[in-house]
Amino acid sequence: MRFWPLAVGLCTLFFQPLASADPPTDPISWLGRISSASQRLNYVGTFSYQSGRHIETSRIAHRADGEGQFERLEVLDGSPREVIRSSSEVRCVLPDQQTVIIDQASSRRAFPSRLPVSYAGLAENYRIRKGEVGRVAGYDAQSIILEPRDALRYAHVLWAEMQTGLLLKSRMLDERGEMIEQFTFSDLRIGGEIDKDLLKPRYRQGDGWRVVNVRGDQMSKADAGWMLASPVPGFELSSVVRRPLGPERGEALHLVFSDGLAAVSVFIEPVGTDGEAPVAGASSSGAINIFKRVVGGMLVTALGEVPAKTAQKIAESVEAVQK
Repeated sequence: MRFWPLAVGLCTLFFQPLASADPPTDPISWLGRISSASQRLNYVGTFSYQSGRHIETSRIAHRADGEGQFERLEVLDGSPREVIRSSSEVRCVLPDQQTVIIDQASSRRAFPSRLPVSYAGLAENYRIRKGEVGRVAGYDAQSIILEPRDALRYAHVLWAEMQTGLLLKSRMLDERGEMIEQFTFSDLRIGGEIDKDLLKPRYRQGDGWRVVNVRGDQMSKADAGWMLASPVPGFELSSVVRRPLGPERGEALHLVFSDGLAAVSVFIEPVGTDGEAPVAGASSSGAINIFKRVVGGMLVTALGEVPAKTAQKIAESVEAVQK
């Protein structure tokens, strides 16, 4: 089963509050507050994730101090899952499978860190405006609406806590305005000390547990060896990582193309590394659209929270650089 690219995508699918200040009036400044709040604040809360008929609830504790950022997230229903983050690594623990997936800490995009550190270019691909002020988890929240300028990306509505800017709710919408997925806090405490016990792993790994290390080597974009032969408007190569596939299976190249909000991961690996015949074409997993193709003996897999045609367009545009 070729689960590892999706696992990386899923597991890769947070200081104290500053003194209260007057909220900004323009939406771009709000994006800046949202982008930084989840990194510098301490918080503990419960949030739900909804995609179609699938709903799950998670508990999160996040601490930021002079030593860095530390976070523990536990899924409270369905299949148990725990994600332990520090400034240096991420561990995704799957108790039912007795498996731990280890990756390096990187630019996280998991709720409530849905915005990148660099957000200034978003206006090129989205029309950004303020919406109404509402209430989420007992806090006043300012809504910010990002409408796509084309059909290659989805719309987003973000609700930020008025005083700190912490993202309280995030909704992604398709071209018809229908909800694709939503994250929302139902219970939240912002600020204060975070007990170290809240950050300790719940599951202890013993004999028989499998450790999957997907840490990779960061590469320069110029050395990637692959590129988009036909540019996809708004999407630029943002990172390149060479990742191990496992004993005697070689390596895969992991490229990320992003418009500053939406991101598409492209995994390039030799055909047949796991003994399975690759199945080309489109598929999906929840809000993630996937497209695979075989080119020059390599399997190219593109996946991301983007419209299906965007994943396909990027997958079909990726080609090896001619030397």
